[in-house]
Amino acid sequence: MTPIKRPHWSFSSISQYRRCPLQFYFERIAKISRRSVSSSLVFGSAIHDALAVHHQRIKLGREASEQNLKSDFMGSWKVRTERQQVSFKAKESASDLIGKGQALMELYSRETPPANIIAVEERVLVPLCDSSGNILERPLAATCDLISGTPEQTKVTEFKTAAKAYSNFDVESSLQPNCYTQSALSTMDRWVSVEFVVFTKTNTPKIQRLKTSRSQEDLDRLGDVAKNVEKAVENQIFYPIENPMNCSGCPFREECRQWKSSSSTIKQEQEAHAEREVVCAG
Repeated sequence: MTPIKRPHWSFSSISQYRRCPLQFYFERIAKISRRSVSSSLVFGSAIHDALAVHHQRIKLGREASEQNLKSDFMGSWKVRTERQQVSFKAKESASDLIGKGQALMELYSRETPPANIIAVEERVLVPLCDSSGNILERPLAATCDLISGTPEQTKVTEFKTAAKAYSNFDVESSLQPNCYTQSALSTMDRWVSVEFVVFTKTNTPKIQRLKTSRSQEDLDRLGDVAKNVEKAVENQIFYPIENPMNCSGCPFREECRQWKSSSSTIKQEQEAHAEREVVCAG
């Protein structure tokens, strides 16, 4: 996809700031490159890549077999693991993840394929409004994994990979369906339902489906959250939120431990990172 040059918000950027403002700063403000990527990110990306090709085949009326789906997963996995350093968790291996990925592709290929596919991996830029009706300066960039159905009943499907099953609260509290609903209203002038299809990497891989929907109140809340995150970023409010979920596998752990609020500037962080890169290269 061609990068969007205009400043914008996305679900990933908003959720990253809410999860850890300092990680947001390192990646999106100081623009420090990641030394490595987590195996979970690579695995999820390979699943998404394979599903996107699979659904495009279905949309075009071409053969969409289990073998093709598995092959596309492997192709994406190979490319992604060859071009970047991957960090694996303890007691985790590439072969183990490949096996689970292939098993999940097999499970998905056995399900009834989606009907009336409207779009696959469609990315749009739409306005955001707060609860007072004010349009935010930065729009929302949303990429829908799969849109299907009819004008009367349209569904956005979001594909997730996870180490364990999702709960209903995980889905109901997520801002992602808010983003998709906002996107559909702006581009298609219709309300949509959202379904999370969760590919779980448990010992026995399985696929979970959870449906949800959003109201105007939810869309207002999305705008209010984005507006306040924007204010915080403009006022350079960055701080670490340290917990096992955030810190295990974080690519900016070293920068985080060396960070000092009183002296942290974009230039200083970039210079410090460049010096460490030279030392590592030597």
